[in-house]
Amino acid sequence: MTSPLYTGCEWSFPLLEDVYAECEKIALEELKLNVYHNQLEVISSEQMLDAYSSSGLPIYYRHWSFGKHFSAEERTYRKGYSGLAYEIVINSNPCINYLMEENTMTTQTTVIAHAAFGHNHFFKNNYLFREWTDARYIIDYLVFAKNYIQECEERYGFSVVEKVLDSCHALSKHGVSRYKRPPKLNVFEEKLKQDERRQYLRKIYNDLWRTLPKTKKQEEKKKDIAFSDPEENVLYFIEKNSPILTDWQRELVRIVRKISQYFYPQYQTKVMNEGWATHTHFYTMNRLHEKGLLTDGAMLEFFHTHSGVMFQSGFDRKGYNGFNPYYLGFEMFRDIRRICEDPIDEDKEWFPDFAGCEEGWLDVCLEAVANYRDESFIKQYLSPAMIRKMRLFVLANNTKADHYLVDSIHNDTGYKKVREALASMYEIGNLIPDIQVSDADFKGDRTLTLRHNVIDGKLLNNTTDDVLKHVKRLWGYPVKLESRQEGVILKSYRTSETPQLEIE
Repeated sequence: MTSPLYTGCEWSFPLLEDVYAECEKIALEELKLNVYHNQLEVISSEQMLDAYSSSGLPIYYRHWSFGKHFSAEERTYRKGYSGLAYEIVINSNPCINYLMEENTMTTQTTVIAHAAFGHNHFFKNNYLFREWTDARYIIDYLVFAKNYIQECEERYGFSVVEKVLDSCHALSKHGVSRYKRPPKLNVFEEKLKQDERRQYLRKIYNDLWRTLPKTKKQEEKKKDIAFSDPEENVLYFIEKNSPILTDWQRELVRIVRKISQYFYPQYQTKVMNEGWATHTHFYTMNRLHEKGLLTDGAMLEFFHTHSGVMFQSGFDRKGYNGFNPYYLGFEMFRDIRRICEDPIDEDKEWFPDFAGCEEGWLDVCLEAVANYRDESFIKQYLSPAMIRKMRLFVLANNTKADHYLVDSIHNDTGYKKVREALASMYEIGNLIPDIQVSDADFKGDRTLTLRHNVIDGKLLNNTTDDVLKHVKRLWGYPVKLESRQEGVILKSYRTSETPQLEIE
């Protein structure tokens, strides 16, 4: 008879090795997962808080906002208002997994299954991560960014570097190329390009050229090269065309937008990523118990932890903050398995391609993990049974009415509308406002014009004027923004007309 891997709650490094080996067998042989090599690191609660404050990255440059975040998280944690994550996992190769040393052995086992295999597989196989990021170079690039910014602080002063980073951080969500696929991040190519730019500027530099007026032909050429079509990546446009940024400041803009691009797939796959990792740890822990490798006591502890992660607050409860991605994603993957193994007539009508395919539920799940993001995943796989289980319905979108009107209920038409409405909540345009550079007056007062493409009448919030001040700091000249829907300007914003010739 197989003996349990452990019987107490205390973990040790030999036990972690044994647990990892058993989880790996289940992940690779039974779940057919394809993962990067794993690197497990056990850290303290303070180190976990530190990782929180810097977006979970193991190496990051210094900035006051990270310290502010750390202080806030530490205060709420020490007072018992919030807990800490059991783990943090980095999309890198090797895949870095942080395990908190305060975890019990059962929690460490759950974390290994969840992060080292569930998240790891998703990072390596989902099309957004495969096409938009390169896990091999992110750590090297972070080291390069940290060293470069530190050099800039020593050479040009802490204050001016901080101001540039402040403005770049304010625009980081708009430093992403959504439609035009950018080149993958490669630190060695970045360093080579940086050296080439420095050598070129050093070679051609002559301070006398600065005093000569531009000819009309040169101004026309600058206009044609600098701007043609609307640019979706605001930070990229500023980096290439800002009249006031120096070369090292442009490099800071480039660093922030490169790191922002690295996080771009994570915005769109939160439900799927957490759902698949939760499904992986749930399957793995149950299989370990079935094999006799976990005691009944360990499983009771696991179910307590798992139910806490899965808790979905009601909309009328204090602290409600939308759908729990762990719950929604996990239940959808479980529902796919149910449809494959034990479908009802309704399932066969809605999902004829895989309903009743008992032996292929894993292939269906792996195909979904590889080829979908949250929006398309919900549109494709959310079933009427799940809609009924979650008690979903759609309210008419009329903010001026003094009462609520239910627009879609649990019938054939209603199920489709509910699915469309839920999927639209995870569309990137609803998560991050679609703001593009629509014009730049290079010949006149150099006003930069931004266009906000309004979706469903949703305007920007009251922080817009403050954010535009950061745009002006990087651009140096007036900035205006127009919120448009179907060609109609719903609202407009504008900064002061006073030029700012340099960042001081």
